[in-house]
Amino acid sequence: MSVVDEIKQRIDAVELIGSYVPLKKTGATYKGLCPFHSEKTPSFVVFPDSQSWHCFGACGTGGDIFTFVMRRENLDFAGALKLLAQRAGVELEPQSAGARVQAEHLERLRRINSLAAGYYHESLISSPEASSARRYLERRQLTDASLSAFQLGWAPDEWHHLESFLRSEGVSREEALEAGLLTANEAGNVYDRFRGRIMFPIRDLQGHIVGFGGRVLDDSQPKYLNSPQTPLFDKGRVLYGIDRAHRSIREGGTAIIVEGYMDVIAAHQCGATNVIACMGTALSEAHLDVLKRLCKTMVLALDADEAGLRAAERGAMAATE
Repeated sequence: MSVVDEIKQRIDAVELIGSYVPLKKTGATYKGLCPFHSEKTPSFVVFPDSQSWHCFGACGTGGDIFTFVMRRENLDFAGALKLLAQRAGVELEPQSAGARVQAEHLERLRRINSLAAGYYHESLISSPEASSARRYLERRQLTDASLSAFQLGWAPDEWHHLESFLRSEGVSREEALEAGLLTANEAGNVYDRFRGRIMFPIRDLQGHIVGFGGRVLDDSQPKYLNSPQTPLFDKGRVLYGIDRAHRSIREGGTAIIVEGYMDVIAAHQCGATNVIACMGTALSEAHLDVLKRLCKTMVLALDADEAGLRAAERGAMAATE
């Protein structure tokens, strides 16, 4: 376990942020006035399950306890690490210059992903262009609470909208490309990777947004588009929903593995909070390494078609090796 993960295990996001911002419990979340801009109606939300926060108002930003402290205390990542380590009672070992630079770089990419997730979510909630996406999600019977908890979003069907937003937040084109949010064609033209899609932020075990999945509403191909391989995102290592499911999986000793984002959200909405997805790929050794630390029983609940049966067979073989 890294020192960052140890600190996160010891510090509760609601307790920490609540020491800066008066918070009021609202359902499964906590709300308050955003400390980063002036407002009269609370738009700042803390999510206990994922140990994350997000401003749904003018800021449109979010993250974890590190990003909160960095912004609130005007610190870089190293400063926030030192402050939170002291609060958690974690002793920091001297870190090499190279390791420190790498840690700060990864944290920067996480912040960029968090900015993008906030932008996509705000687009889904308020953009007139996203009305068809909202109707689709209503037909799928997803509640507003689920949309908020999983921070679903909408990528406008435009070529440079996200790029312009990220630039306004101080994110360079090179950084957005490295995060997988922009892409380039053979001619070198750079544009938004996700366009005209419902967006699903993908988080790791600690709740960091490491990538995205996007679903079209028409017959365009591919139906689902994931982030490319990045320093944060590896499709063969990430399990969708693990940030919200790991406590239930550990407590109950069982993980239920499905194929899609919507399957996970619908299951959690119905109270089955030990459900995760392998995002259309077979269970890998990396997936199994994560799950074996949490539970002894894994249930494969994949689609009842030929592809699903093959994936179930491969998953069962991998789990018994």
